[in-house]
Amino acid sequence: MTAKTVNYTPEQTVQMVADYQAGVTVEAIANTLGKTVRSVVAKLSREKVYQAKTYTTKTGEAVVKKDEVADYIAQALGLGEADAESLTKANKTALKAIADFIKAEKT
Repeated sequence: MTAKTVNYTPEQTVQMVADYQAGVTVEAIANTLGKTVRSVVAKLSREKVYQAKTYTTKTGEAVVKKDEVADYIAQALGLGEADAESLTKANKTALKAIADFIKAEKT
Protein backbone atom coordinates (compact mmCIF):
# COMPACT_ATOMS: atom_id res chain seq x y z
CA MET A 1 0.00 0.00 0.00
CA THR A 2 1.27 3.49 -0.82
CA ALA A 3 1.32 6.26 1.74
CA LYS A 4 -1.22 9.03 1.31
CA THR A 5 0.27 12.37 0.27
CA VAL A 6 -0.82 15.25 2.48
CA ASN A 7 -1.53 18.42 0.47
CA TYR A 8 -1.92 20.67 3.48
CA THR A 9 -0.48 20.21 6.94
CA PRO A 10 -2.76 21.02 9.87
CA GLU A 11 -0.66 24.14 10.48
CA GLN A 12 -1.05 25.27 6.86
CA THR A 13 -4.80 24.70 7.07
CA VAL A 14 -5.14 26.74 10.27
CA GLN A 15 -3.04 29.57 8.79
CA MET A 16 -4.96 29.47 5.49
CA VAL A 17 -8.34 29.69 7.23
CA ALA A 18 -7.12 32.51 9.50
CA ASP A 19 -5.70 34.46 6.55
CA TYR A 20 -8.85 33.99 4.50
CA GLN A 21 -11.09 35.11 7.35
CA ALA A 22 -8.81 38.13 7.85
CA GLY A 23 -9.47 39.19 4.26
CA VAL A 24 -6.38 37.87 2.48
CA THR A 25 -7.25 36.97 -1.11
CA VAL A 26 -7.31 33.38 -2.29
CA GLU A 27 -4.71 34.28 -4.90
CA ALA A 28 -2.31 35.60 -2.23
CA ILE A 29 -2.84 32.51 -0.06
CA ALA A 30 -2.16 30.27 -3.06
CA ASN A 31 1.06 32.16 -3.85
CA THR A 32 2.23 31.95 -0.24
CA LEU A 33 1.63 28.19 -0.07
CA GLY A 34 2.85 27.43 -3.59
CA LYS A 35 -0.53 25.95 -4.49
CA THR A 36 -3.07 26.66 -7.22
CA VAL A 37 -6.04 28.92 -6.58
CA ARG A 38 -8.38 26.01 -7.30
CA SER A 39 -6.64 23.88 -4.69
CA VAL A 40 -6.93 26.61 -2.06
CA VAL A 41 -10.60 27.23 -2.89
CA ALA A 42 -11.29 23.49 -2.63
CA LYS A 43 -9.56 23.26 0.75
CA LEU A 44 -11.35 26.35 2.10
CA SER A 45 -14.63 24.86 0.88
CA ARG A 46 -13.92 21.60 2.70
CA GLU A 47 -13.17 23.67 5.81
CA LYS A 48 -16.59 25.33 5.28
CA VAL A 49 -15.25 28.89 5.27
CA TYR A 50 -15.08 29.74 1.55
CA GLN A 51 -17.61 32.29 0.30
CA ALA A 52 -18.12 32.21 -3.46
CA LYS A 53 -18.09 35.55 -5.23
CA THR A 54 -21.50 37.00 -5.93
CA TYR A 55 -21.83 38.38 -9.39
CA THR A 56 -24.01 41.33 -10.37
CA THR A 57 -25.27 42.76 -13.62
CA LYS A 58 -24.13 46.11 -15.00
CA THR A 59 -27.03 47.71 -13.13
CA GLY A 60 -25.89 46.15 -9.84
CA GLU A 61 -28.71 43.59 -9.61
CA ALA A 62 -28.08 39.95 -8.74
CA VAL A 63 -27.59 37.75 -11.78
CA VAL A 64 -30.67 35.65 -12.54
CA LYS A 65 -30.42 32.92 -15.14
CA LYS A 66 -32.87 32.91 -18.01
CA ASP A 67 -34.01 29.39 -17.06
CA GLU A 68 -35.02 30.64 -13.61
CA VAL A 69 -37.08 33.46 -15.11
CA ALA A 70 -38.76 31.08 -17.56
CA ASP A 71 -39.52 28.61 -14.77
CA TYR A 72 -41.06 31.39 -12.67
CA ILE A 73 -43.30 32.48 -15.55
CA ALA A 74 -44.35 28.88 -16.29
CA GLN A 75 -45.19 28.23 -12.64
CA ALA A 76 -47.09 31.51 -12.27
CA LEU A 77 -49.18 30.75 -15.36
CA GLY A 78 -49.62 27.04 -14.62
CA LEU A 79 -47.71 25.93 -17.70
CA GLY A 80 -46.15 22.52 -18.13
CA GLU A 81 -42.49 21.62 -18.38
CA ALA A 82 -42.54 21.59 -22.19
CA ASP A 83 -43.91 25.13 -22.24
CA ALA A 84 -41.29 26.27 -19.72
CA GLU A 85 -38.61 24.74 -21.93
CA SER A 86 -40.04 26.65 -24.87
CA LEU A 87 -39.94 29.91 -22.90
CA THR A 88 -36.19 29.59 -22.37
CA LYS A 89 -35.72 30.18 -26.08
CA ALA A 90 -37.13 33.70 -25.77
CA ASN A 91 -35.08 36.84 -25.24
CA LYS A 92 -34.07 37.31 -21.58
CA THR A 93 -35.13 40.95 -21.57
CA ALA A 94 -38.61 40.00 -22.74
CA LEU A 95 -38.84 37.18 -20.19
CA LYS A 96 -37.78 39.55 -17.41
CA ALA A 97 -40.43 42.09 -18.46
CA ILE A 98 -43.11 39.37 -18.40
CA ALA A 99 -41.93 38.10 -15.00
CA ASP A 100 -41.91 41.64 -13.59
CA PHE A 101 -45.45 42.20 -14.90
CA ILE A 102 -46.66 38.97 -13.29
CA LYS A 103 -45.06 39.91 -9.98
CA ALA A 104 -46.68 43.35 -10.09
CA GLU A 105 -50.08 41.84 -10.84
CA LYS A 106 -49.80 39.41 -7.93
CA THR A 107 -49.32 42.22 -5.41
